[in-house]
Parts: sequence; structure tokens; C-alpha cells
Amino acid sequence: MQAEPLPPWLPRLAARRGPRFLQIADALQAALADGALQPGDRLPPQRQLAAQLGVDLTTVTRAYDEARRRHLLEGRGARGTYVAAPKVELDAMLDLGMNTPPPPAGVDFDDLLRQGLSQVLMRADTALLMTYHLGGGSDSDRAAAARWLAPMLGALDPREVLVCPGAQAAIAALILALTEPGAVILAEPASYPGLRAAANQLGRRIVAVAADAQGMVPELLEQACRQHQPALLYLNPTLQNPTAITMGKRRRQQLARIAQRCQLRIVEDDPYWLLADAPPAPIARGSPEQVYYISTLSKCLTPGLRVAFVRMCDPHERARFLVALRSFALMAAPVTAALATQWIFDGSADRLLQGVREEARLRHRLARDVLAGRYSGAGDGLHIWLELPGYWSPSQLARAAEREGLSVMPAEAFAMNGTAANAIRISLGSIQERARLQHGLQRLSQLLAQQPEAVRAAVV
Repeated sequence: MQAEPLPPWLPRLAARRGPRFLQIADALQAALADGALQPGDRLPPQRQLAAQLGVDLTTVTRAYDEARRRHLLEGRGARGTYVAAPKVELDAMLDLGMNTPPPPAGVDFDDLLRQGLSQVLMRADTALLMTYHLGGGSDSDRAAAARWLAPMLGALDPREVLVCPGAQAAIAALILALTEPGAVILAEPASYPGLRAAANQLGRRIVAVAADAQGMVPELLEQACRQHQPALLYLNPTLQNPTAITMGKRRRQQLARIAQRCQLRIVEDDPYWLLADAPPAPIARGSPEQVYYISTLSKCLTPGLRVAFVRMCDPHERARFLVALRSFALMAAPVTAALATQWIFDGSADRLLQGVREEARLRHRLARDVLAGRYSGAGDGLHIWLELPGYWSPSQLARAAEREGLSVMPAEAFAMNGTAANAIRISLGSIQERARLQHGLQRLSQLLAQQPEAVRAAVV
């Protein structure tokens, strides 16, 4: 008996294209997009499709489940499975404001979690996963951290690395451990808002040092050191948040030499180094005794892994740091840290990172096409810094964008000295589907082309 032909919308599966269940779900989505399938069309029964494809029933079941998760299909009991009507978006807000890694194509997070946690539970003592850990991570967690940091810092002694519940907690603990109330912390004029929040909460003062297209200006750093006797210098030198500038090797060396002469310690917050295209070595690699290096998994893998690594050479400072950390955060959740460790050692973290990198680059190309002459990104990382036409102010545009169902971050959110650039930060990773991201960027581009008065006149 001759086998029934495959449905015309379904291409032949190929091992090199990734998991077969995702190939089937992607083919469904593509068929809906190009009209080969219409809402209300009945799909083949799962067993029939499995036989036609020569795969097991579980593969097709997972494909249909994935398609339902994407709101492509609906079950009608004994009548079978049908193409769903388009979902009406009651909440149309498109998030271009939060910096999160984009979902990589072909990565099944359900499968990653199941396998990772299964391995954790198989190898770890459950009692240890459910109790307090006061040492900045277990020996295996620190070994995994040293492995993760090796591309940035080279071979490390795991004892120099501490595991923390996110970069924000690490920054706050460093400020608390290394400075006194009223101390001055130097930073670039537009910088990570979490730094300002931590400094304000802890009674420290941020002083902004002007930056140019390469980052903080060395001569002005030296001048600020003489004027303010600062306790710390905060730098985010790779794909800087929010400007997306990557500081060159020479500028990094200049700033490090000045800080050394002025006996100024550096907090190098480097969440995007692994996402950048051939970035210079971190400042900490050349000045390990002077620099406290922070790398978080939240920005290059997933925010669900609320784990960051801090490299500190001095054992006495590490002890002070842990005391400071325990005063408000105590520890990284042991289960989360163990999962991060498992993924680093079994290669899942590297595969996920590569997927995020590839998806981020695709999204930058999309942004370059949609925003045309306004795009000024480097083609990598999670965000772009968009200079506004003179007729828009950042906060004014943010309010207008919100009325249009868009969330963006105005420059005021990043201002360290009260003076903000005429710009907004656009994050490219928060919107799950690339098509919806494109739609959001198109809406933003249309808004930018209008005068504020014209936008207000259109609101009724």
C-alpha cells in the first residue's frame, strides 16, 4: 500500500535543521503566514502524520503542543486539531525597554530545564540544595564560574571567584564593602540605573565623568580624581548600557593607568562581553589586583538564571564582600546556581549563548533595516542608543510611545548627573517573536517621523 503524501505545507525534515518537532511547528507557522494554511483548516491526526514523516508519535505530539503554545492550533475533542483563529491581543504593549536576551531559535527551554534539573538532582545532595550556603558558592559552582570567565580573564583560581544572586546584588555589596557613607563613586554620565539606585540607597554619591565616542575621557578622569578623591570607579566598557559603546583597548589601558596612579579601585561590570563581536580584553585581565570584575548570566543566557560571578583577588576583601552581601541577599539560590553549574559543565550554556548571539545579530539587522538612517548600533548586544530628532525630548517620546503601545527607556533613566542626552535606549530582546519586534520598531519609526504636535492632534 502506497504511503499517503505529506501535506503540501510541510517540508521534508532534515537533521541539520534542529529538533524535528520544532521544524514541524515552524512549518505550521510559515504556512499560516504565507496563506498555505487558513484558520479552520483541519490538520492530519498525529499518528497519521508521524507515519508519513517516519518519526515517532512523541515528536508530532511535541510539535502540536509547541504550535498550541504559539496559539497556532486548537483542539476540538474527537473532531481533531484545527488551525486556530488569530489571537486578539488585548494587551498590545510591546516592550522595547527591558534588556533581556532574545529567545534563541531552535532552543527548547522546557527540554533544557528538564535535562539540567534531572542531572542536578541525580548528582547533588538534595538536602544541600535546600539549605543555606554562606561561602559565595560551592566548590563546583566556583569551578564552573572560573570556566565561564576564562574567555574574558584567562585561567583563574576558583577561590578568587564568588557566586552572587545577580549583578545588582554584587554591585551593592561591593559598594557596601569597599566604601564609606558619603564616598564618591565615578561613572560615565549615562550609565546603568542600578548603580545610581544602590549608591543612593547606601548614602554614596555618584559623580559623572564626561565620555566621548570611546567612553570615559582619561584627562577628565584624572581631574575628577584630584577634585573628589573617589573611592570607586564604575565602568561598563563592553556594549555599554545604555550607549552600546565598546571601549577600545587603548582607552581601557589609559583609564587603568590613571586609576592605578590615583589608587582608585575599579568595578568592571561586563554583562555583554560574551555577546560582543571580538571585544578587547577586560580591564581586569591586565589589572587583576585593582579591578573587581562582574559577569552575569542574566544578560547573555536568561534572566531566570539569577546568577552572577565576581572575581576578587584579595581574600580579605572577599570576606568583607560576603559579609556585605549577606546583609541583604545572603546567597544565590542553590538550585539555580547548581543548574547554572550543570549547564556550564555539560555545554548547554555555550549552546544557549551561541543561540542568543545569533538571534541578537538577526535582530540588529532587522532594526537597521526598519530604522534606516536612525540606526547607530554595532550589530551585536541587546540594545541600541537612538539619538532623537530635535523636536522630540526623551521623556516626551517615551510618553507618546506608551500611548502607541510601546515601552522604551528615555535617557533620563540613565543620567548620573541630572543632565540627559537627547536619546532613548531600545532593547531588542524582550519581545519574543521577531515579527512583533519588527512591528514595534515600525511603529516607533513612524512616531519619530512625526512632530509631537501632530501626534497629540491625532489623539482623540
